Amino acid sequence: MNSLVCSLKVRSCVLLSLCAAMLVSCGKQQAKGGPGMMMPVVSVRAVPAVAGDVPLNVSAVGTVESITSVDVKSRVAGQVLRLYFHDGDYVQKDQLLFEIDPEPLQRQIAEIKADLVKDEALEQQSRANVIKDQAMLKQTRAAADRGVQLLKEGIFSKEQTEQVVANADSSQATLDADKAAVESSVAAIKADRARLAQTELQLTYTKITAPIAGRAGAIAVKPGNLIKDNDAALVTLLQLSPIYVSFGVPEQILPQVQKYNAQRPLIVHASASGEQPASGTLRFIDNTVDNTTGTIKLKAQFDNPDHKLWPGQFVNVTARLEMEHNRILVPNRTVQTGPQGRYVWVLNQNEGTVAIRPVNVLRTVQDAKSSETAVIGSGLKPGEMVISEGQMLLAPGSKVHLLKPQTELGDSGGGKTAAQS
Repeated sequence: MNSLVCSLKVRSCVLLSLCAAMLVSCGKQQAKGGPGMMMPVVSVRAVPAVAGDVPLNVSAVGTVESITSVDVKSRVAGQVLRLYFHDGDYVQKDQLLFEIDPEPLQRQIAEIKADLVKDEALEQQSRANVIKDQAMLKQTRAAADRGVQLLKEGIFSKEQTEQVVANADSSQATLDADKAAVESSVAAIKADRARLAQTELQLTYTKITAPIAGRAGAIAVKPGNLIKDNDAALVTLLQLSPIYVSFGVPEQILPQVQKYNAQRPLIVHASASGEQPASGTLRFIDNTVDNTTGTIKLKAQFDNPDHKLWPGQFVNVTARLEMEHNRILVPNRTVQTGPQGRYVWVLNQNEGTVAIRPVNVLRTVQDAKSSETAVIGSGLKPGEMVISEGQMLLAPGSKVHLLKPQTELGDSGGGKTAAQS
């Protein structure tokens, strides 16, 4: 047993000695800078930063909105008699849409007219009574005056004089009562005429017309249905021409929007997928910024004669504010994002190495003829070469092998630099 333990200890010492020798050998090789530890040359492509003119556009996704939306309701209760349009029809202003059964209102009108005739007859009768009472009062008042005079002369007794005076007072009371009857008849006639006008107005409400020109939605009632006044909407009309497109822009560019819109109506283009863009003008800037999104709401008005823009539709919106000159432009794929923000790899053409350069990207632009382009606010100068392909293999100070440039924004196609092939 003791000999076995001694054997194992000897073997362990030998292995430790071999490992130590290998570590020393590797350390010496690394200290000498062997060729296996050299940083490899990275093959990349580069493009120059160029100065150019670029449009200052506002781009957003907008929603088409109807300028006017009307819920058509009935002002009178009754039974739907007829419909004069169909679901989804385009209707003109004042076009007849629904007809409510007018018979109940027509009967009310006939009844009110009969009451009016009766009250007018009562007025005439009351006025005739007034004329008769006035004559009677004149006669009794004269008799009373004579009675008083005869009482003073001792011809009439006191009782006789009181009788003729009482007759005159009675005639006055009768005249006052008949005058009140005239006033009551006049008031009744006014009430009848007011009820008649109201009922005749309600009769006109039995024919429901379109308050605006627009497209009708789904009809909520059918002939024979009973409806209440000012209840649920019978149909909803949406104005299609002209129409609004509502969209939001970042609050940072609001001063520019206000500036250029004050100079001239800002032209806005809107297009659905695969459609030709329509042109409109800015009509509304909201009075507050949405704190949740940091945007402010704008509305542009479009004539929309062919009804291509549809309420509720999502569209791509673009508005050109101005053309900016001498902006630094690079392909957007050259811009990288790191912990400290945006940066690009800049080529040192004399040494064939690369370095990181922080840049301020104002925005990106894109049109149908080119890829997305970054507009640089600061960090680059025209003519500086930035790496467009192979950035993932780079480190600061890396040697690069510059491949032949492809057709790209700012490519000159010539002027090879160090190690270019």
